[in-house]
Amino acid sequence: QVLLVESGGGLVQAGGSLRLSCAASGGTFSSYHMGWFRQAPGKEREFVAAISWSNGATYYADSVKGRFTISRDNAKNTVYLQMNSLKPEDTAVYYCAAKRYGFYWSTAKSEYRFWGQGTQVTVSS
Repeated sequence: QVLLVESGGGLVQAGGSLRLSCAASGGTFSSYHMGWFRQAPGKEREFVAAISWSNGATYYADSVKGRFTISRDNAKNTVYLQMNSLKPEDTAVYYCAAKRYGFYWSTAKSEYRFWGQGTQVTVSS
């Protein structure tokens, strides 16, 4: 069982930045692909970014490419999401997730076995 705990959310003005963190415990963090998803009110949970366990390769949704950066520190069992140039449409609850198998670039939610509780990000215009 892997426990994931997100932090770093908050209220920021459009154009600003936030860095989300997701601390993992209870498993071999370095052997899991990690992903970030988000869910806005009334919308489906959507893929944001993912990072491979093996070589740190990354993959992004088109809506955040060039603005968000996912990274991981296996020594700290933590994955990060640096969010720059934030827009009001980035407002959502952000979740980190972990999966052991499958391709890191696959965006399917069903492949992720473990999920955090989420952290709210609100971008004001």
